[in-house]
Amino acid sequence: MSVEDDLREPLLERLSSSPEPEATSPSKKRKRGAEEPATKKTAKKARSKKTKAVEEDELDTELGINSAFSHMDNQLLADYIAQRTKKYESDLSSIELEDKYIPANAITDTTSWNNPRTLDNLPGFLEKFAGNSTKLWSASKKNGAPHTIVVTAAGLRAADIARVVRKFQTKDATVAKLFAKHIKIKDSIKFLKSTRTGIAVGTPTRLKDLLEDGALQVDRLERIVVDASHIDQKKRGILEMKETQVPLTVWLGQKEFRERYGAQTGGIQLLFY
Repeated sequence: MSVEDDLREPLLERLSSSPEPEATSPSKKRKRGAEEPATKKTAKKARSKKTKAVEEDELDTELGINSAFSHMDNQLLADYIAQRTKKYESDLSSIELEDKYIPANAITDTTSWNNPRTLDNLPGFLEKFAGNSTKLWSASKKNGAPHTIVVTAAGLRAADIARVVRKFQTKDATVAKLFAKHIKIKDSIKFLKSTRTGIAVGTPTRLKDLLEDGALQVDRLERIVVDASHIDQKKRGILEMKETQVPLTVWLGQKEFRERYGAQTGGIQLLFY
């Protein structure tokens, strides 16, 4: 099921359900009642086939993207993330789920971006939503304090993203690669503590570890970009895998960020690409 259709299940059921049966005699009603389980099974199968077809339309394996995210506004994104959390952390109480909920007003609506959310289009996306895009080429004089952090599912993808956003790198504003694959955490700590960083690209768990260490500073952070549209060979994105969705929501839900999402002064943009 696609992300948008998952949120609009009742509507889909109405569209896919069988026509109202004609009036029947009592004897026919008994006969129809006996066949009801099979009828329900058939209707359910039809709905499943329809939603699967919609999902396949949205998953572009050639471009490696789930295009559903391109037309999800901030409320749909908030609801979808909450649904994934409830699915992957079913042991949480309703209160615990509420504590992990990221409200719609914390998320920037990016549906005005009309280009495919491919890797090569990411720099243009950042320029559109950065406000003063010239700041993308800058960095704080404070080491390890990026203005932009891009969060993605895996090390290889993080390396690819770091490559394309390197267009914003200058001698005084470095792009930091912060992920576990082939990079030891002690090396990342050393790099951040000694380097002025404009944009950082990393995976949720490594980013959290570096923040807890103090090497990654977020007091100058202006935006977090979640690499949501990208899908792997199994057609899964960062929000569709428990091993990445759970640490991502932990990362996004930290107190340092929650207090600043959408704030007028010193705020953080939360963007889903």
